[in-house]
Amino acid sequence: MRPHPPFLNAGNAGPFTLDGTRSYRVGGASAVLLDPGPDVGDHVRALVAWMADAEDVHVAVTHGHPDHAGAARRVADALGAPLWGPRGVDGVDRVLEEGGRIATDQGTLVAVDTPGHARHHLCFHWEERNALFAGDLILGEGDTTWVGEYRGCVADYLASLERVGRLAPEVIYPAHGEPLTDVPGVLGRYRAHRLARVEQVARVLAAHPGAGPDDVLEAVYGGRVPTPLLGAARMSVEALMDFVAEAT
Repeated sequence: MRPHPPFLNAGNAGPFTLDGTRSYRVGGASAVLLDPGPDVGDHVRALVAWMADAEDVHVAVTHGHPDHAGAARRVADALGAPLWGPRGVDGVDRVLEEGGRIATDQGTLVAVDTPGHARHHLCFHWEERNALFAGDLILGEGDTTWVGEYRGCVADYLASLERVGRLAPEVIYPAHGEPLTDVPGVLGRYRAHRLARVEQVARVLAAHPGAGPDDVLEAVYGGRVPTPLLGAARMSVEALMDFVAEAT
């Protein structure tokens, strides 16, 4: 396999970001900087210095969450580069839809519409390497990412996994964690985890038709969710409850 693309880590490790946000570079003199990460001064300066040797620079984001796009506008302005991203992301100069393309001297990144983790979320298919930059659709470890931002997100997420499966990339580069080469296995794990949660919630609601989100949260997780993650877990449960309701 060819060498993996270079990246800079923002150093923002945490329960949702694993080892931190990875900002990838594709290209040499003509290059794309993908997911600049959080708006942290040292990280912004490091990114600008890292890209300074490129003559033609583009900045792109997979979605608008602050750990991916917080620094995007500052970095793009400092580099004199256009900012590309999905509709709904503040400050984007060029909106990318499904199939939108960004060219570099190391190949082309093609936008793949993959909502679920966020309503407006793109992956980027690096055609020449048959590689996928996954944003937060998939993480570099485990079998789940957060899905709970909006009504309908669970159905969108499952459809996005199917879409990536049809692309059949050889390697996935998550924004958090290590590259993934067992792509069918990874996609299978993520799909199985989400469907298992759906089944758990469906069983709780069948047994307790009047259960609310807090009741379902307790039944599914049994008080094992750390306090800082309770809000995100509750939103995830609400999204699962909506999915079950739509399916019945």
